[in-house]
Amino acid sequence: MKIDSDTRLQHNVLAELEWDPSVDASQIGVAAKEGVVTLTGAVTRFADKMTAERVAKRVYSVRAVANDISVKLPGGTERSDTDIAAAAVTALKWDATVPDDRIKLTVRNGHLTLDGDVEWWYQKDAAEHAVRNLTGVRGVTNDIKVKARTKPADIKDKIEAAFRRSAEIDARRVTVETHDGKVILHGCVRSWAEREEAQHAAAAAPGVTAVDNLISVTP
Repeated sequence: MKIDSDTRLQHNVLAELEWDPSVDASQIGVAAKEGVVTLTGAVTRFADKMTAERVAKRVYSVRAVANDISVKLPGGTERSDTDIAAAAVTALKWDATVPDDRIKLTVRNGHLTLDGDVEWWYQKDAAEHAVRNLTGVRGVTNDIKVKARTKPADIKDKIEAAFRRSAEIDARRVTVETHDGKVILHGCVRSWAEREEAQHAAAAAPGVTAVDNLISVTP
């Protein structure tokens, strides 16, 4: 019996989730339609929800992921918002890549929101990763702004050069547009992983304050 492309993609994503030891695939459901994958089910940690999304995105033919997995904490791991906030402050302080004195956070019903400003995009990402794995966290909203002190000179040339150096990005298929410190990426790549790698490479350039990733995925 011939398997249609949606069913094949669904099976491939499920297989990838089962293959990755950091994911409990038994509690995750997968649906696929025209390259769009929807994840459902429940996990016990927000970090597991995000890991499942990351695993699904690296599967060939995935064009987008809708992450509808819910976070349901076991009874013994319930923590108050005050406890979560205290743990998050400590986690940010212990991460050497995060300027914790420039970041403020709030917690409501287990959902953590990060505010403030940093000089580099990687610092914004690092702050989010520092709090994702904390027990009791149900979600993270990263509202940290990037306010680079470095003058955004030759950003476009530097990003395009970084794309050409990368073994994971086909630089011929991505175009770069810049407005002051904002970068807009256009083009078409072969996988979601390549799309995200292009965004990470662009965000690493000095002077970048925001990245608008308009790259489409067409395997």
